[in-house]
Amino acid sequence: ADKVPEDFIRKQTLVNSERFISEKLKVFEEKILSSEGKIKALENDLFLDLREKVLKFSSDLEKISKSLANLDVLISFTKTAKAKNFIMPEITSSNVLDIKDGRHPIIEDALATGEFIANDTFLDNDNNQLYLITGPNMAGKSTYIRQVAILVIMAQIGSFIPAKEAKIGIVDRVFSRIGASDDLARGQSTFMVEMTETANILNNTTNKSLIILDEIGRGTSTYDGISIAWAVIEYLINTKDKKAKTLFATHYFELTELESILKGVTNYNIAIKETDTEIVFLRKIIKGFADKSYGIHVAKLANMPDVVIEKAKKILHNLEKNEANETPAKIKKTKSRDQFMLFDIKDKLNQKIENIIKEIKEIDTDRLTPIEALQKIYSLKKKIDSQN
Repeated sequence: ADKVPEDFIRKQTLVNSERFISEKLKVFEEKILSSEGKIKALENDLFLDLREKVLKFSSDLEKISKSLANLDVLISFTKTAKAKNFIMPEITSSNVLDIKDGRHPIIEDALATGEFIANDTFLDNDNNQLYLITGPNMAGKSTYIRQVAILVIMAQIGSFIPAKEAKIGIVDRVFSRIGASDDLARGQSTFMVEMTETANILNNTTNKSLIILDEIGRGTSTYDGISIAWAVIEYLINTKDKKAKTLFATHYFELTELESILKGVTNYNIAIKETDTEIVFLRKIIKGFADKSYGIHVAKLANMPDVVIEKAKKILHNLEKNEANETPAKIKKTKSRDQFMLFDIKDKLNQKIENIIKEIKEIDTDRLTPIEALQKIYSLKKKIDSQN
């Protein structure tokens, strides 16, 4: 401390040292500390000034931004169309969707050149309203129905599309019910989510819509699933203002009977080449329905253990054998039981209808006031609802 210049002022004493400051250093310290505050204030003033200047041109800048964004999209469309050999679709106001040799833009890009198998599509609101597509898993059903939806969306946003030729009637909505997922936060099971989404489609679709449905009804029992899928198809075909163009992929072969029952339903399946030891998915959509599920073949492709595959084959053989050997007596017994139950239900239903008709006949319409008439109608409706 004795060696420190006289103009130094002791500031702090530590265990092994002391700290000093001079008037000169104190002035510098104050300048530095005040400069930081001044810099921040100056930065803020400059920012506010710039903001005010930009604000005067905000309308022009927004227009320029939108124009550049549109230009960016159009350039991307152009470069992709040229590089991938896309074509310009014909956009019409009709309800016809006609695509020749359509391709999935993403999957085609992931495969080697020429490997992707193109497929045709022709949908309208009349004889070709609904494609009912059957076939095994991994054959390409989901890829195909997604492909059609993607091409329609691409066409309507102004892009060229991967196809040989396309005539696309404008759609007002594209609905999809694909995949399996639950909603734990809302306490909804996979099946509940599936039904909620399907209900939304049925309630909001129109004659100008496009719908893709994949495996409706798979989240419940077989008969429940078939019944729901069947009813959904009938609703789309028979409801006048809901005749949307629809691609319906399913593993329920029972639904293929609808082609002969409902006008507008056409059966399609994925072509398959089968040998004694394996199956080859040809990825081509062809008319007709699949007569086998090929589930065990698919399990083998998924590298299921051989012992499981062989056991599954034996079980399948026994099940098919038992079904084929069902005796006429069993069939007759089942049929008789079903007929008895049907007649029993019919008799009960007829009696209920007769009771309601009798009550209606006993009403003296000449003496009823409007309010009494409404009350009577409400009472009858309540009885019918309770009996149902």
